[in-house]
Amino acid sequence: MKVHLTPDQKALIQNAICSGRFAREEGAVREALALWEERERKRAEFLVTLDDAADRGQGIPITQQSMRELAGEVKRRGLARLTAEQPPR
Repeated sequence: MKVHLTPDQKALIQNAICSGRFAREEGAVREALALWEERERKRAEFLVTLDDAADRGQGIPITQQSMRELAGEVKRRGLARLTAEQPPR
């Protein structure tokens, strides 16, 4: 298999070799693929969990209104956490 890398990708690999992180280009590519595989595994697990929740009726429809409500809830929780972390005066 022949792979064409961008100049930035080539530079990243060369820097990793020069710093001693990898001995050869193949090591960098193997690690990149291992990280990609791990990310894809986690993504697949998440999608299964999401499907299971939807099958149990635990999902909510995604609408502009539901997203506004979610954003408001995240904001309320964040402000509550900040307030709780403030030292007493």
